[in-house]
Amino acid sequence: MPHRPDVTILPFAGKTPRIHDSAFIAPGCRIIGDVEIGPDVSIWYNCVIRADMHRIVIGARSNVQDGSVIHVDSPKPHRPEGFPTIIGENVLIGHMAMIHGCTLEDRAFVGLGTIVMDGCVIESDAMLAAGAQLTPGKRIPSRQLWSGRPATFMREIPEAGLVDMKRGVDFYVDNGRRHTAEIEAALGQAQG
Repeated sequence: MPHRPDVTILPFAGKTPRIHDSAFIAPGCRIIGDVEIGPDVSIWYNCVIRADMHRIVIGARSNVQDGSVIHVDSPKPHRPEGFPTIIGENVLIGHMAMIHGCTLEDRAFVGLGTIVMDGCVIESDAMLAAGAQLTPGKRIPSRQLWSGRPATFMREIPEAGLVDMKRGVDFYVDNGRRHTAEIEAALGQAQG
């Protein structure tokens, strides 16, 4: 990824973010500390990814949509190890989500405006509905949809829903490439 003056990438405590060259990092993003971002990931406008007390990993082809915040759980006296945030491959994270010290397995879907708290796990092919809050330590089993505040089981996800989630991943990979090309063209014109 070429350096852009409108993206902040900062080391913290000797750890510098590692971002794959094919990732799209939109203007306004702030990425700090022990962060690893994989191939074809898209991090959309004005996201904050702060790995100051633990690590954050975002797997290949996942996307973090506009205004989302990803952080970690810091060590505490009752839990000295804290929780990293581990996001698998092909994960969809909707706009304005708060992801904190949790695990989103491959192909998990987190709807817009959701909150996923410390120690939570959203298994592969599971979904947290828009606006829901997954309270600490909860686990959403594979192929289940949970909703509400606090979130509870709503229904099983049919095969058609899984196909739609895959289409969403493909869309964001392609859209990230389009935005990269447009931004690079605009920067080239401004410098030329």
